[in-house]
Amino acid sequence: MGMSEFYGPRNDAESLEVLHRAVDLGVTFFDTADMYGSGHNEELLSKFLNESTSNITLATKFGIRRKPGQYARSLDNSPAYARASCEASLKRLGRDHIELYYVHRLDPTQPVEDVMGALSLLVEEGKIGHIGLCEVNADTLRRAHAVHPVTALQTEYSLWSRDVEATILPTCTELGIGFVPYSPLGRGFLTGTFDKTTQFVEGDFRAHLPRFSPDNIEQNTAIVRIVQKLAADKNCTPAQLALAWVMSKGDNIVPIPGTRRIKYLEENAAASDIILTDAEVLRLERDLSNLQVKGQRYTDEGMKGLNA
Repeated sequence: MGMSEFYGPRNDAESLEVLHRAVDLGVTFFDTADMYGSGHNEELLSKFLNESTSNITLATKFGIRRKPGQYARSLDNSPAYARASCEASLKRLGRDHIELYYVHRLDPTQPVEDVMGALSLLVEEGKIGHIGLCEVNADTLRRAHAVHPVTALQTEYSLWSRDVEATILPTCTELGIGFVPYSPLGRGFLTGTFDKTTQFVEGDFRAHLPRFSPDNIEQNTAIVRIVQKLAADKNCTPAQLALAWVMSKGDNIVPIPGTRRIKYLEENAAASDIILTDAEVLRLERDLSNLQVKGQRYTDEGMKGLNA
């Protein structure tokens, strides 16, 4: 996402270098969406795929309508829009098949059974291989899975966004559904590089997120200090510790940390070598349990479709 929008100016040449380096490091799963840069991200990945001979598993999404350059959005999961969006993504990606196709956000006025029915037709036609959902609750997930198998659920999950632990993660485990945490580094916050004096570049949407406001950052920094302490004990970076913790929560969990820099890509990839003991996980979660995250995950506009 960040290679096309939301985190300041984009640099396609640098982004392509990062994508190629990711493959060198063994990364085989790439996640995008039709709304990232209003189609730009899918076109960027198409260029990368044309340059690479590696076997890549690709996921993209539909369901959020935005005008180019605007953050405001509406949700559309209608069968006609699902088909049109899929065809448009296939064209931008330069492919005739999408391995994993997500409903980016669920429209609460559209029954999930109808949405899954429409997507199952795309599976039958060979346009998509598997169906995924994003940010839905456990009841919706069960209803969807009863119509057609849901392969993966993508929802925000990190040391400062743990709502999924109550019902979502157990449901995914029960039903054999993969869980794909996005923003596993808390949009970079858990790396310890932000404080109340941080000045975001133009176009970085974190400048408007409640958790990143100067007052909230000051309180939330207490979370980072706990992460930093254990990371120092493990001789790893806070980012690597945060990723190792996410990966410790289940064999069906595949986090998707995003970055536009090779330096951070390599740091993130090395997190797979960090193994947390049960005692270390307990220590980390115990210390964090005494703290309260200040601020909601998104602005009110961004909260549309969450926990649907």
